[in-house]
Amino acid sequence: MIRTRFAPSPTGTLHIGSAHTALFNWLFARHHGGQFLIRIEDTDRERSRPEHVSAIMDGLAWLGIFPDEAPVFQLTRQARHAEVAMELLASGHAYRCWCTPEELTAMREKARAEGRPPRYDGTWRDRDPAEAPAGVAPAIRLRAPREGRTIVDDLVQGRVEVANTELDDMIILRSDGTPTYLHAVVVDDHDMRITHVIRGDDHLTNTFRQAQVYDLMGWSRPEFAHVPLIHGADGTKLSKRHGATSVFEFRDQGYLPEALLNYLVRLGWGHGDAEILSVEEMIALFDLDGVGRAASRMDYAKLGHVNGVWLRRAEDERLVAEVRARAPEIDAQKLLAIMPALKERARTLLELVEGSRFLVAPASPMEAKAAGLLTGESRAMLQELAGVLVETDFAPGALDAALRSFAEANGKKLGDVAQPLRAALTGRTTSPPIDATMAALGPGEVLARIRAVAN
Repeated sequence: MIRTRFAPSPTGTLHIGSAHTALFNWLFARHHGGQFLIRIEDTDRERSRPEHVSAIMDGLAWLGIFPDEAPVFQLTRQARHAEVAMELLASGHAYRCWCTPEELTAMREKARAEGRPPRYDGTWRDRDPAEAPAGVAPAIRLRAPREGRTIVDDLVQGRVEVANTELDDMIILRSDGTPTYLHAVVVDDHDMRITHVIRGDDHLTNTFRQAQVYDLMGWSRPEFAHVPLIHGADGTKLSKRHGATSVFEFRDQGYLPEALLNYLVRLGWGHGDAEILSVEEMIALFDLDGVGRAASRMDYAKLGHVNGVWLRRAEDERLVAEVRARAPEIDAQKLLAIMPALKERARTLLELVEGSRFLVAPASPMEAKAAGLLTGESRAMLQELAGVLVETDFAPGALDAALRSFAEANGKKLGDVAQPLRAALTGRTTSPPIDATMAALGPGEVLARIRAVAN
């Protein structure tokens, strides 16, 4: 059975790039009838926080991404990591290294001075442990092969390889007995029976070292798939200067989870001309052969477009609840009445909130363009219109007919009536269709607002 995993470090909230990786892992597992797991890589004790774990899990839950098993916490598995390191030591595939930090620094500086990469030079690889200095705790290093090449057939990047002479003997267990990240990941993925490691291509160089641990332990390697990272519009690493970067920022800016998922899946993956995809459609279509090798660029305008599509598909009752969670002063019944028209032009929930505030009161101060529409002539016209509206059924169809009849009777175009009326009712020059706006406000509020500006 296919088993994938998402392995975040709990040092902050869920970044959009991490959510992208989690989504690809989750979709791949779901598409193939497999399982999706989560491992919290919390071995950085200084930066890892329980609240960050909660934030990551809450972010995934908001997106609708749930694991098939309880999350694994890497910190609880350190004894197992050490056990494997000792197995490698006993088999001769690892050795103890007594180099001090000062010696390692000098080693790196010498290599740089000689124009060589600053790698460990194998000082203790074949040295007699009897020569070990007193009072120095050793680290354990992998006895990496020095001949040949390490080859990885990546499901996205294709065949990638590196000469083993380019890889030094990495530390797998520090002198204080704690495992290094590259070693712990291999042990955890093996024990969790992970079949496919799908992660950002910034981890590709790590894979060569991790492959050696698998090989020296006699374990089958998982399949690797290194997907491109998300960049900003300028092609640089995505950061806050480009816009929102965490899942909660997008949530707070009024994006729907299904829209964010739809947008994310199209970053670096495609299926023909398919643009708007439900979660069910993503699961049915997603596979790694659709993932490209080039970095994707975050396009916030495109995300807004996609979100607008999903807003129009969303149930009105749901959108009413979302708007009132942000602006509880807006009347639910009035909001429900105007929502079909309101959501037609909105791109985010925040735009829905802003667009519906007229239900509470006209914009104050009134927009300058709106105020300019309320001339003496138009005020007199609105006062006359109020007399007509008193006798009008406040259903959108009847209101539209009444406005058209009034405009024709006064030799005006519909816009010459509707725009001053819109200014009086909302304090703005834009709103949902004027008949829908009036129906949502109701006769009492409409007539009160007209009289407030007409007198």
